[in-house]
Amino acid sequence: MNLYAIRAIYRFEMARTRRTLVQSIVSPVISTSLYFVVFGAAIGSRIPHIEGVGYGSFIVPGLVMLSLLTQSLSNASFGIYFPRFTGTIYELLSAPVSYVEIVISYVGAAATKSLILGVIILITAALFVPLRVEHPLWMLLFLVLTAITFSLLGFIIGIWADSFEKLQLVPLLIVTPLTFLGGSFYTIDMLPPVWQTVSLFNPVVYLISGFRWSFYGLADVPVGISLAMTGLFLVACMTTVAWIFRTGYRLKA
Repeated sequence: MNLYAIRAIYRFEMARTRRTLVQSIVSPVISTSLYFVVFGAAIGSRIPHIEGVGYGSFIVPGLVMLSLLTQSLSNASFGIYFPRFTGTIYELLSAPVSYVEIVISYVGAAATKSLILGVIILITAALFVPLRVEHPLWMLLFLVLTAITFSLLGFIIGIWADSFEKLQLVPLLIVTPLTFLGGSFYTIDMLPPVWQTVSLFNPVVYLISGFRWSFYGLADVPVGISLAMTGLFLVACMTTVAWIFRTGYRLKA
């Protein structure tokens, strides 16, 4: 394992975050704060509690997951797309660095950025609403697994995209709607029976449900199923990345 190469790429990607601090950290935190103001104040005044939890506190796990998913995708996809766009990817592929080391570097940096942002948002949320975390180890587990999984998905998108427009296509048209429909601001028990069944086909439901359970012990689906679905998604992304490097898809063109 070439630890020097991993560290070099990782530090380069993390340095890019420092150069774009407003875009990477400040902007998502401000957007999340506005969610608290709008949803917590406007809607929260009409829905005081959900299963014994104040509405403002109830939406915190969903908002953290919303930011974590979108930022993991954005960071990882842009991180690998930009070297392809400039042509420096060929220097990386010809260097004595294995595919595993390349993935660890880029995905690790993207996941780290997302985790830092998630922690900052949690701290920000504590300024607006009271929070409690009943299962802190489970919370960390879901945070880490989700950040790694969606960073891998972002890496795949960055390889697949051949333009900046395509780079934003999946996050904007698929992932963000699925997150909003995945129980970020409500529990699926509030939906009609038919839509409850439809919601179970949304993979984001399992992520948000498991993450919310780690806070309040409330879950739309059993936490074991949430963890299993997260692990299954992780394995699927890892398999896809392995196939990309084995076949050279969009790398050797």
